[in-house]
Amino acid sequence: MRLGLRLFFAFFLIAGLSSFLLLRVVLTEVKPSVREVMEDIMVDTANLLAELALDDLAALPPGGDLRASRFAERVQDYARRPIDAQIWGLRKQSLDFRIYVTDARGRVLLDTGPGAAVGADYSRWRDVALTLRGDYGARSSRATYGDDRSTVLYVAAPVRRGQQVLGVVTVAKPVATIQPFIDRAERRILIAGLALLALSLAVGVAVTWWMVASVRRLRRYAQQVQAGRREPPPPVPGELGELALAMDAMRGRLDGREHIEHTVRALTHELKSPLAALRGAGELLQEELAPADRQRFAGQVVAQSERLTELVERLLELSKLELQQGPGHPALLRLDQAVEQALARLADRLAQQDLTPHWTARAAPEVRADPELLALALANLLGNALDFAPAGSVLELAVRVEGTQAVFELRDQGPGVPEAARPQLGQRFFSTARPGSLRKGSGLGLAIVRRVAELHGGRLAFEPAEPGLRVRLFLPLA
Repeated sequence: MRLGLRLFFAFFLIAGLSSFLLLRVVLTEVKPSVREVMEDIMVDTANLLAELALDDLAALPPGGDLRASRFAERVQDYARRPIDAQIWGLRKQSLDFRIYVTDARGRVLLDTGPGAAVGADYSRWRDVALTLRGDYGARSSRATYGDDRSTVLYVAAPVRRGQQVLGVVTVAKPVATIQPFIDRAERRILIAGLALLALSLAVGVAVTWWMVASVRRLRRYAQQVQAGRREPPPPVPGELGELALAMDAMRGRLDGREHIEHTVRALTHELKSPLAALRGAGELLQEELAPADRQRFAGQVVAQSERLTELVERLLELSKLELQQGPGHPALLRLDQAVEQALARLADRLAQQDLTPHWTARAAPEVRADPELLALALANLLGNALDFAPAGSVLELAVRVEGTQAVFELRDQGPGVPEAARPQLGQRFFSTARPGSLRKGSGLGLAIVRRVAELHGGRLAFEPAEPGLRVRLFLPLA
């Protein structure tokens, strides 16, 4: 399972269970809480009515009927009173209290309920029995067996004169009358809970998406590093950002170590040939030789020494370029003039090899480049072409504009480069044999050109030509 799905399912499980348990607890508490509030109000009502009934009950003779009393008239007036009230959006059109009064023995003296039970013995009902005993009297009963919605709550209060209990006033109210309030509260809580769950899931999706997107950016960065491409670490906040910086630092250290190891191996390989030639020539020069042979071997010593010197100088130059982050002293330059200056510096070699520069296209684009670095790149490009161009041939030069880039194009008419080897051109210590000999160059010249192009935001490209090789140097226009 993918990381994003794992995170989302984990968040969904936690948020879902938490919301379910919270909703269950809240919904379970709604009905009892409302009933407790209703019972509290009924306690106040019962005690108020007990005080109002005191005078009439005290004046009632033994075996008398309370229905003709002033208190009974007021209670009946209450029962007949019209009502139409809007209570927070719910309409109330009936008065729901049932009131009955018993004497000190539990006999019903007054009852406003349907099927009035005047004269009945209620002394065994909990509300009456507990109140006559001096305790808090209350009970709940179902009007219909097994139907919780038919439950009626009864709360009683004693009618006292001094310490004497004259009777009991009981207030009854069907729970069904407050059920709409309970249903509305549960419905609102459920809707709010579902909305909270949806919001939590939306937040979970957002957090999961952000986390997965950050991890994917790190994965993409790691894949680019693995493929050998140099990319800056992704700007990820928090601990993932610190991880990206740590990965970049680790990559830098590993690149540096690998770069040094590769350079040392390649340099060791490159040094073997000139050192072997120097040793062989030195050993022969220790013997008695004819003047011509001595001169020839001495010339080999000088040539190999110059080769070593060139190798070291180019390697130092390339190492210095690899440490730079951009051109050191950029200035506006015309690319065609820079090429002309590079050709002028190589005029002697051109004449020695009887090579003729020929412009096939010429423009005057301006580039922002470091003059020394651009001259170094052009010198290495032209020098490489001179190494491979046959004597008496033509060097084709072109400067043009392609989109937002200036292009310098150079084609020699040498043997060219095999297709399999072309992608490796520009890598340090990779080169092909010079025409007419088995000697190879160090490959550092084209590596220098490639690095100069990268520092200026450009690139170096190679294309086959018949005959020869076409090299194209791209630089951004100023």
